[in-house]
Amino acid sequence: MQSVDVLVKGRGAVGSSLALALAAQGLSVGMTGRPEPARADDVRTYALNAASVALLTDLKVWDALPADAISPVYDMVIRGDAPADRPAGRLSFSAWQQGLSELAVIVDAGALDAQLATALRFSPHVRDVADGCRSALTALCEGRESGARAALGVEFMSQSYGHRALAARLVADRPHQGVARQWFRPGGEVLALLPFERPAPGASYGLVWSCDAARAEALQQLAPAEFEQELQSITGGVAGSLGLASERSSWPLAIARADAVSGPGWVLLGDAAHIVHPLAGQGLNLGLGDVAALARVLAARETWRPLGDERLLRRYARERLAPTLAMGELTDALQRLFAHPSPTAQGLRNRGLDALDQLAPVKRWLTQRALGL
Repeated sequence: MQSVDVLVKGRGAVGSSLALALAAQGLSVGMTGRPEPARADDVRTYALNAASVALLTDLKVWDALPADAISPVYDMVIRGDAPADRPAGRLSFSAWQQGLSELAVIVDAGALDAQLATALRFSPHVRDVADGCRSALTALCEGRESGARAALGVEFMSQSYGHRALAARLVADRPHQGVARQWFRPGGEVLALLPFERPAPGASYGLVWSCDAARAEALQQLAPAEFEQELQSITGGVAGSLGLASERSSWPLAIARADAVSGPGWVLLGDAAHIVHPLAGQGLNLGLGDVAALARVLAARETWRPLGDERLLRRYARERLAPTLAMGELTDALQRLFAHPSPTAQGLRNRGLDALDQLAPVKRWLTQRALGL
């Protein structure tokens, strides 16, 4: 029977990054299942922070990405919701004001997945194995629907928002200049434009639009011209005239957390361990943070301690508890705050955005948390 040091279940960005990180330590890594083929209609984008970029750079993946698969975010502008006769709240972040090269980097999800797959093929310590392969440690990176997690009896505490995220690629008639834009709207609706280079260099956006399920379905069914008109009515033309440049895809939104992320001989990472609302763009950053933490814990283990030792893996669980819990609570609180329908709440949150925009130390702290610093 086949045997490896670590068995990784899941071939997404988190599972692939973990396999590369552990293989770099000289551990033998087995991966189950077949990699998903690249899809021409993949419209996903990832917003990565500095810590995630550093990890992918160490794995020799980041610098191998095509230049047009990466777009830095230099500024971010957030707008609140308000009646037509009142100004909306506004909050802005600037890399220059924070003394940073960029606030985040937007990367083509398909391009990143492809480069990770290429790196795995050239890693001498990683191989494909069957499900029954023996291992000292099993890392579950299968995503929110992880069957192996359920088989362990781990409870996945999930609460649906009743919303869906709708994604697409857009092309504008003016340069994006590295500015990300986000609109918080009534009912907890959030529309985000992420500066991107594909298909039109310097003038494209990745769209992530979260709204209630019925509205998401209606938006997905609109003719392209009607969809573009709806975009213009919300954005007010601040990003220029926006044209749909891809198909639209959507997925359900929820907040979720496993009641345990480690046990004797197993760990959970990424969406198998936690799910947060996409409004802060931190989902994959949390997953790659899991990868970096587990790799550190295993590299620093005592020579006599086995990889699957329960006490060893608790070190990983303790390290990841605070950041994942904090991000989940923050995104959930923001979503619920902007979903509250009362005019009083609407006024308070808009004044809150304006007030926060004047508090440079608080903005600096928020930026550092988002960057993983």
